[in-house]
Amino acid sequence: MKYSKLFFLFLFGSTLVSFKPMNIKQANTTNTSIYFASDKQQIETLIRKTYEWIETKKTQSDFDVIENKKGDKYVALNTKTHNKIVSELKNSNFFAQQFIDHYNKIGLKIGENLKTNKIKYFVGELPPYGNDSNPWCDCQDNPESYWKTLKVNDLKIQSNKATFYWTWTEWKDSPKYKVTAVKENGIWKIAALDGFDYNSFTKI
Repeated sequence: MKYSKLFFLFLFGSTLVSFKPMNIKQANTTNTSIYFASDKQQIETLIRKTYEWIETKKTQSDFDVIENKKGDKYVALNTKTHNKIVSELKNSNFFAQQFIDHYNKIGLKIGENLKTNKIKYFVGELPPYGNDSNPWCDCQDNPESYWKTLKVNDLKIQSNKATFYWTWTEWKDSPKYKVTAVKENGIWKIAALDGFDYNSFTKI
């Protein structure tokens, strides 16, 4: 009788030891898959809604500048328009504070360089900063309503930070545009966009 009880306890204990680690591993694997899939969907939705907002609701004149009295040269940043856009970026809830601060820093530096004559920007010429493309897409033209089919590629998520490239599917010559997103209070927001390189906009 004692032998039977000991055997039963040994068998029961062995069963718990053999199955418990497997269940934990399976649960962790499942949770990781769900976490990644959910974040990927949120990020793709974020980037599409952001670009719809940029193209249809945002004030378009990024880093708008003011002419001198002669009307032959730009001499300052249009701070009224600039501050309006900064406020729009914040109120959209699509952008992390670090992107908003970075955007504002670029604009103010452009204004400073124009005011101190460190850069010369003549009316009718291309800006002496940036790369002659729309910084939001690094493009000079784009398909109509392209945000509807923006595709997220090479998504890498590490903790609360994600990096990826977006492309559009309508045209073969699509930009491969790099984006960094961060999760703030459980919500993904855009932290950096490849077209807004500080050095490119503030070079002298």
